[in-house]
Amino acid sequence: MIKRTFIFATITLLGNFLFSISYKNNTYQKLANEYTKKAEAALDAGEYELSMEYAQKAEENAALSEAYVKQMLVRAEADDVMKKAKKKIEFAKSVDAEKNFPMAFSSALKAYASAEEAYNGEDYPTATSYAKQVLDALADIKEVTPLPQYYVVRPWAETKDCYWNISGRSYVYNNPLLWENLYQANKQNMPKPNDPNLILPGMKMEIPSITGEYREGVYNPSKKYDGYSASKK
Repeated sequence: MIKRTFIFATITLLGNFLFSISYKNNTYQKLANEYTKKAEAALDAGEYELSMEYAQKAEENAALSEAYVKQMLVRAEADDVMKKAKKKIEFAKSVDAEKNFPMAFSSALKAYASAEEAYNGEDYPTATSYAKQVLDALADIKEVTPLPQYYVVRPWAETKDCYWNISGRSYVYNNPLLWENLYQANKQNMPKPNDPNLILPGMKMEIPSITGEYREGVYNPSKKYDGYSASKK
């Protein structure tokens, strides 16, 4: 009687356990259901040892089914996050992030490659983690007007143009102390190369990239530029 009660309780527990699992059509689930029915039939026939054997197999396959379901749920999360990461990379490419945000873009590509490698190895938690790194790296990516590569010197009376002041402007280096970068890049085009104070209106001055930031075109006061930041390198 005790054995019969134990077997019945085991079968009932398995039935409740199996009912709560998603992805019910997996192979392990089907086997667990079949063995549960066989255990019940053997129990009703009074074949207690056989019923116990079937109940054990049902329990083993139920555990395998649970592990499978968990794996599928983790994979589904990885699929979702990697899809978002890929879409973010595509957006980043569309706004020339490779040029305007090279460090962030490069970091995102490396993280996505690692995510794909982990996913292909069925390490879905790691794939998800790397995909989230992609989203973090590209979180601040947006369409921007490239910083100017050239600047045409204007009259001192109008703009107070000199290396110091030009260097301090947001679209140049945001720091007047970096003026020597401008001087070294342009001194050969000056009337007196050894005199950094002598720059003349109309002179087309090059603004060299100093931290890998992308620059193109001539400064246009009608355009809105994001300020220079070393973090964009």
